[in-house]
Amino acid sequence: MTDLLIRNVTAVTVDAGRRVIEDAAIAVDGDRIVHVGPVADLPSQHATAEKVIDGRGMAAIPGLIDSHSHAGHGLVRSLGAGNTGAWFAACEEIYARGSTVDFWRAEAELAQLERLMAGVTTNLTLLGGGADIYRTDDPAFGDAHCAATTASGLRTVLAVGPGRPPFPKPYKVYEGNEARDVALSFERQMEVCEDLIRRHDGVLDRRTGIALIMPVYHAHHMEEAGDAKAIREMSEAVADLRARHGVIYTQDGHRDGTIALAQELGTLGPFALLSHSVDLTDADFAALRETGASIVHNPTAIMSIYGRCPAPELIDEGIRVVLGSDAGAPDRGFDMFRHMKQAMLYHRRHFADPAWMPPGKVLEMATIDAAEALGLGAELGSLETGKKADIVLVDMRKPHLYPANMPLTRLTHFATAADVDTVVSDGRLVMENRRVLTMDMGAVLDAAQAELTRALERTGLAGLIEEPAGMWGASRFDPSEGNPWQPGERAGSRS
Repeated sequence: MTDLLIRNVTAVTVDAGRRVIEDAAIAVDGDRIVHVGPVADLPSQHATAEKVIDGRGMAAIPGLIDSHSHAGHGLVRSLGAGNTGAWFAACEEIYARGSTVDFWRAEAELAQLERLMAGVTTNLTLLGGGADIYRTDDPAFGDAHCAATTASGLRTVLAVGPGRPPFPKPYKVYEGNEARDVALSFERQMEVCEDLIRRHDGVLDRRTGIALIMPVYHAHHMEEAGDAKAIREMSEAVADLRARHGVIYTQDGHRDGTIALAQELGTLGPFALLSHSVDLTDADFAALRETGASIVHNPTAIMSIYGRCPAPELIDEGIRVVLGSDAGAPDRGFDMFRHMKQAMLYHRRHFADPAWMPPGKVLEMATIDAAEALGLGAELGSLETGKKADIVLVDMRKPHLYPANMPLTRLTHFATAADVDTVVSDGRLVMENRRVLTMDMGAVLDAAQAELTRALERTGLAGLIEEPAGMWGASRFDPSEGNPWQPGERAGSRS
């Protein structure tokens, strides 16, 4: 007898043969898939199970993988109502000087709840960001995030690393209602990163992994001898730490020659996932071919408005491209169905040709290709015997998903996160019939609201949740109008 049997489902396997099996059976024993195939071929030893789910009217897909997102952003979504400069500045102020461990725990729980209900079973997320602000002054922040992941039943690879020179960086630490100023050094950030790696890196067994990150540098950063020296020393230290522990490496916000520079700095390899990556040069393409690094395409992000990620051209060059949400802020969420659809529309509009980015390719980018980029292709990313049991059942018996034909096309063109009915992660049933089994939704939502309120009070940024004038009746509005806090420099480049 097996632990779980899903019968009568349409299985979109994303296996080597890209099989779509009608009237399929999927059997799970422990944390592993032990059979995928037609119900008629179900071996007798798997015909009974502790738990049987009738998947009639549903499609089974591998657990979705979000390869680029930001911890912290779930609580700051929509701040500034489109004023990206104010939003980036608010991220820095809140993350470095207005947040507590409770803030990061509440945000992680909210993000994991949203992911779970969207069928995202694995993600790579940065412990901060916005403007290279990572909460790596104390391991307690990473511990809180990892604890939330473990409780949710999902998997997270948490990216941690140093901020941008010069150091030290001004941070605040809260003990009760009392704030203490901290001058955060590069060395301290690296110590915290190594501590988190040693205790939390084990995404297949612990369901928490650790990746390293460092800021993206442009050619102009290398023009001053002192700056170039500091950047090279940072690159060497991060590359050494990554190599010693064999972890994944990621960067946020490549464009226009920065990938070639990263290769020169010695940080790239097949272990690297480089996000956004817009307006790439020939030298960037060459660096990707030579190093085997993967690109994370975030088609819904603001950076994909400022520039274009040449995802189809990269794919045609044999370079792996995967999908990321860049969520949950400032203006989007973790719904990978939406991001798959946006990836199709984004490039079809560019080429004025609806043949680009077909449904199968975008689903691969959110499943098997992403698993390969994370070094987990043998374990995740498809519905195959022997792989980890990450299974998502999508309710296809809905008006916007009918008539009942071409399941691949319906899933990628018309489905949304709200159509996810049941989620199995690591062999464990974490949502059934749209009911979350591992988290208390009301408690998660209330904690998230309370922690944002406290963070805004600490930083004096409560005005950023007031919707500005000018949002009605016109084709364009000025997001700075009525905004109570304006940064001195427009920062909108990465999200």
